[in-house]
Amino acid sequence: MDLSSINPILLLASLMVAATPILLAAIGELVAERAGVLNLGVEGMMITGAVVGFIVAVNTGSPWLGFAGAAVGGAALSLVFGVLTQYLLSNQVATGLALTLFGLGLSALLGQGYIGVKAPSFPDLDVPLLSDIPVIGPIVFRHDPMVYLGLFIVLGVWLFLNRSRAGLILRAVGENHDAAHALGYSVRRTRMLAIAFGGACAGLGGAYLSLVRVPQWTEGMTAGAGWIALAIVVFASWRPGRLVLGAYLFGGVTVLQLNLQAAGVAIPVEYLSMTPYLATIAVLVIMSAGRSPGSLGKIFHAAR
Repeated sequence: MDLSSINPILLLASLMVAATPILLAAIGELVAERAGVLNLGVEGMMITGAVVGFIVAVNTGSPWLGFAGAAVGGAALSLVFGVLTQYLLSNQVATGLALTLFGLGLSALLGQGYIGVKAPSFPDLDVPLLSDIPVIGPIVFRHDPMVYLGLFIVLGVWLFLNRSRAGLILRAVGENHDAAHALGYSVRRTRMLAIAFGGACAGLGGAYLSLVRVPQWTEGMTAGAGWIALAIVVFASWRPGRLVLGAYLFGGVTVLQLNLQAAGVAIPVEYLSMTPYLATIAVLVIMSAGRSPGSLGKIFHAAR
């Protein structure tokens, strides 16, 4: 065992990369849940975004087009969930679980011809001057653009929810859809837009795995990341700021267990691989005391 081989600067820098796909998926789910929609299909939308983004990127040679395709693919799959739950009034929990199973099967089918293919490169973005700052520069300012885009999306969601009229309407729909409907707001339209945004963000998170972090297509490569994103939304008490903390916590534990494996720690690999999920569950139990949106998961009947 050689713990001296673990570079703390590299460890912290890798933390931001490992947290990005979870952060992207979780911020989309947060918006959907603040609108009163419980979509358990995040895993299915992520894996669909991963394969669609990979296919588009490989065939066009552009990772940016790959991310755009992933967002469209994730949003399209989420709208299936939206139609079933908001117009056909199906149960949100059962429909979300079915969406995950469908996404896993669809991605396996679409990705059959792309196993072993390498994705086009996605270069890091060194921020001028800032990337040369000792310690802080390598940790914060030498990442690919999607790391920063994820943080900007979180900031944008916070501003939208707390500083805009549309965000206030979305929160009102999530808290009491009957009251919002009585005031003349379109509950279904608001929720469909929130669902589509959540799907697009989940697709981006999946594409980050297949285009940047791995980068290749592997069946089932999300490995439960969608479920972790769902848990982090609860941990964050539906607040964007705390969401970043939760995602970085999971990313940090993930990177740490990989470094411990490389250092030859005398602990079975299976136990080390469990630690990110166990840590997430432990923190979720200890810290999640926030109140959920009042209409979360409830079916809206416009006729009432």
